[in-house]
Amino acid sequence: MAAAALLGVIAVAVSIGEMKIPLGTTLGAVSNKLFGTAFPLSPIQEGIIWDYRFSRALVAASCGASLALCGAILQALLRNPLAEPFVLGISAGASTGAVVVLIVGFGGGLLSLSGGAFLGAMMAVVLVAILAAGSGGGGDRIILAGVAGSQLFNALTSYIVTTSASAEQARGVMFWLLGSLGGVRWPDVYLAAPVAVAGLIICTVHARALDAFTFGVDAAASLGIPVTRVRVVLFGLTALMTATMVSLVGSIGFVGLVIPHAARFLVGPSHARLLPASVLIGAIFMVLADIISRIIIPQQVLPIGVVTALFGAPAFAFILYRSRVSA
Repeated sequence: MAAAALLGVIAVAVSIGEMKIPLGTTLGAVSNKLFGTAFPLSPIQEGIIWDYRFSRALVAASCGASLALCGAILQALLRNPLAEPFVLGISAGASTGAVVVLIVGFGGGLLSLSGGAFLGAMMAVVLVAILAAGSGGGGDRIILAGVAGSQLFNALTSYIVTTSASAEQARGVMFWLLGSLGGVRWPDVYLAAPVAVAGLIICTVHARALDAFTFGVDAAASLGIPVTRVRVVLFGLTALMTATMVSLVGSIGFVGLVIPHAARFLVGPSHARLLPASVLIGAIFMVLADIISRIIIPQQVLPIGVVTALFGAPAFAFILYRSRVSA
């Protein structure tokens, strides 16, 4: 059902925009490109559907799937219902790394935007781990360390933009940091989609280990799980997926927080079911958020991060309240 719903919302996303295109025309354009059919279509409509809207919808789906997957991984590894890349500062670190490459030109052209974002994300992971360990560990300490790291990297990003960017660069970067799908095209699909699929495959292989981690590190080790190796692989994978999506669409929060809880409510805590459910629901959520961002204000496109925050912030408060009550 979720897979069918995903195809449906992608079709709707491709049909909606400043130029309204009938759903049949949308399906015909996609069929012409994928299957070599010959439905008679306007070249303008076909170009809008294939070159702009369809690629945008696929990147949105890949981004939502990856961020939801990252949230599910972090919540299992850290045993904290509030863990996700945005809250833990990983998204902020990736944003800083991308901005350093984009504005400062770090790497001399040898380091790509995604590479800079990955280095920034890994620095955020290391910093949060050091801060959490220095404060005694524990789930609450990790969240506080993530908030501190997020503020630090956001401050660094603002400093770089303020001191090194031109006025035009500053406007573009600040809009991008709020989350923007306006500039994505097919090369971005070829990067985002494989990362999302590979991430799901690797995480599915580690589904049993993630189940064990929900009972604690000692329980996982007693069950024969190589704790250190699994942690390194999955934290590195989380940083890679987050960095890739941030480099393409900017920093988008709350997807990794809300979606795993919704999936857990529907399919239960077993990661063999939770991971694919999170991927599908996250993809649907992000495509719907993109649709809302384009239609909520006539003749204007909201940053998609604003839309996800409007839904995610109340959900964050609800999860926080439930955690306090259960504690």
